[in-house]
Order: sequence, then C-alpha cells, then structure tokens
Amino acid sequence: MEDKIVILTGGSRGIGHATSKKFWNSGWRVITCSRTPVAPQCPWEQNKSDHFQIDLENLDNLEKKLADLNDLLEGKPVKALINNAAISPKNHENKRLGFIDTPISLWQKVFNINFFAPIMMSRSIINNLQLGN
Repeated sequence: MEDKIVILTGGSRGIGHATSKKFWNSGWRVITCSRTPVAPQCPWEQNKSDHFQIDLENLDNLEKKLADLNDLLEGKPVKALINNAAISPKNHENKRLGFIDTPISLWQKVFNINFFAPIMMSRSIINNLQLGN
C-alpha cells in the first residue's frame, strides 16, 4: 500500500467517499481531507490516521494542516492529488445564486475552497507528486 498513495479532498461523503472506497479497495493508501472527522462506523482503521480534518476555506489554518500532511508523507511519493472538494454559491433555500445575487464574502469562500486551496495543496506536495511519476 505504501507505494501507491493518493490524497483526496472532500472524501467524507458523496463522490469523494465513493472515490476513496474505490482506491482503498484497489490497494492504495488513501489520505483524505474534509471538514468533518472520519465517521465512527468507517471500517478502514488506517483511514482514521490518514484523515485530515481541514476547512479549506480557512487558508491560514490550511497552511498548518499542510505542514502536518507533509510530516505524515515523510517524503514518500504521491501518485495523485484529487481536489474533489468544492462549493457552488447557494441561497438559504439551496438554490444556485448568480453572480449578481452572490455577496462578495460568499465569493471569497468559493474561491478559497475551489481555487486557492487546491493551488496551496499542490504547491505543498509538489515534490511528493514529482516522485510519484
């Protein structure tokens, strides 16, 4: 498992969780990142130690978490980084907002999660990714 490492954001539910399961069942070491902790019923014991509870909106905290991630990787090669976590602006009724109706504070959140966090993550592990090729 050590020679095939994938890092996946948004791995706690939906498509991200299904993707994590697919890699895990194929023998990969899956390092997940999400806002929520690993569910207690998760059957993969390794996932509990290879999970980072990260709020990708909070870029200052992300810097610290990425340092922790680099410590966990110990210079090992990473075959893939899947930036699955993302948000789309929605109102209180869960309907999509257009750019006119979306407050700048929400756009900042969208860009932090969808744009800046993936760049920061990629930069943080670029050496590991280059080793994985």
